[in-house]
Amino acid sequence: MSARHESWYDDEAGPLVRSYAVTGGRTRSGTLALDLITLVVALRTARESGVGEPEYARILSLCQKPTSVAEVAARVDLPLPVVKVLLSDLIEQNLVLFRTAAPVSEAPSHHVLQAVLDGIRKL
Repeated sequence: MSARHESWYDDEAGPLVRSYAVTGGRTRSGTLALDLITLVVALRTARESGVGEPEYARILSLCQKPTSVAEVAARVDLPLPVVKVLLSDLIEQNLVLFRTAAPVSEAPSHHVLQAVLDGIRKL
């Protein structure tokens, strides 16, 4: 075998960076509880904010319009916990705003559930 076939990585795969290197060893954000449907939107572009790390820049470019945390994770091709840590960093630096879904304060009334059921039956 030649030396090229003995290498343990694929040149086409791109740079190999472990998740703990991207997040600095952190597995959770300190204070924020971001879930999959939390919407995030960037306040500035990556160029305007001056972020140097490519992961932060990719997230900022994706969040120029409101985007869910799940969508960001899928598009940057990083594990969800890593994206949550990176988003938390950007939120703490006031580069990204977030909005969580409103909690359900009480169960819907019987009348509302019946109206939904009737609407489904009409389909």
